[in-house]
Amino acid sequence: MIDMEENERTRTTGSALEKAVGILEALGEHVRALSLSELAELTTMPKQTVHRVVRQLEELGLIARETGSDRFIFGARLRQIGVSALSAPRQSLATRQILTELVAEIGETCNIGVLDGEQVLYVDRVECHWPLRVQLRPGSRVPSHCTAIGKLLLAHLPGAQRRELLPRLELAAFTRNTLVTVPDLEAALATIRGQGYAINQEEDSLGLNAMAVPVRDASGKVLAALAVHAPTARLPLDEMLARRPLLEAAAGKVAEILFGA
Repeated sequence: MIDMEENERTRTTGSALEKAVGILEALGEHVRALSLSELAELTTMPKQTVHRVVRQLEELGLIARETGSDRFIFGARLRQIGVSALSAPRQSLATRQILTELVAEIGETCNIGVLDGEQVLYVDRVECHWPLRVQLRPGSRVPSHCTAIGKLLLAHLPGAQRRELLPRLELAAFTRNTLVTVPDLEAALATIRGQGYAINQEEDSLGLNAMAVPVRDASGKVLAALAVHAPTARLPLDEMLARRPLLEAAAGKVAEILFGA
């Protein structure tokens, strides 16, 4: 009897967890907020079940209502869990060592970033030792449309997600090189997908260039990016591009640590 009761509790718990994970996965696959009806359709669960699970997830802070609507997005608590998972002490020490060695080889600042909503979130970053440098801490957020990491991650979003997201971006012009229209940005993203890397040629700050390469999981999906940043006077773009093999080798090591790739 005890075994039967335990098995029943296990099945019930597992089923509830599977439902919750299904809803979170549905939200993660779409850039825009989703309604209860949309979540029910995407997860093939009864709307009443979705309503119950969503309420529980909302109470836990794992999802939240979009401001001014009854649609749902990831909650602050879930976002923090994601950041903590990527920057867990053991992983952080390992990725920090990879970045430190890369900075020693190239002589310029390197970082790892992920797409968080419409922005890039820096998961880890190691600064170079030059007096002239842009100092940003891990946890900093920057625009996605004018940064190498941002453009690379946008380029590798599934087509439907990308088409949903691009019109929502605030395409602010930071320099004369910033891409400020969706067609121009989409064309640049297509080039990035074809060449396998992204560059930021003075698009967010005059006098600064950057190059980013993908960090992939075991299935080949791009989940993060690794980049180098440098003043143009110190590391011209052609010399930066010549460092691409170093970045790709480091990205492979990071992928193994973060995603078991």
